Amino acid sequence: HVQLVESGGGSVQVGGSLRLTCAHSGATAGSVCMGWFRQAPGTEREVVAVISGGGDNTYYADSVKDRFTISRDGAKNTIYLQMDGLSPEDTAMYLCAAKESYYCNNWRTWRYWGRWGQGTQVTVST
Repeated sequence: HVQLVESGGGSVQVGGSLRLTCAHSGATAGSVCMGWFRQAPGTEREVVAVISGGGDNTYYADSVKDRFTISRDGAKNTIYLQMDGLSPEDTAMYLCAAKESYYCNNWRTWRYWGRWGQGTQVTVST
């Protein structure tokens, strides 16, 4: 049974940083596209950052470019999201997602992702 397990969320003040971690338990985890989405109450799930299998391509939502960095450790079947310069607008539940493929086609749309973690809450306060 494949699982995605997130960790690293919490509460920070404006301008602070957090690092999220997602561990993928599948045997081929190191070679599939993975990413981070977020969802605030009453809003639709939105993409944050995505990384292809092998980590050679990354994609970001415009709202987080130059502030967030996605990376992966293939040996550990783990991806990370380094979040710097956090603002209250970043407050949301952050969810890890994975595809079954190396490439990240249709990466922006959450409906095209097959596997999801339970999420980790990020709260940014003034």
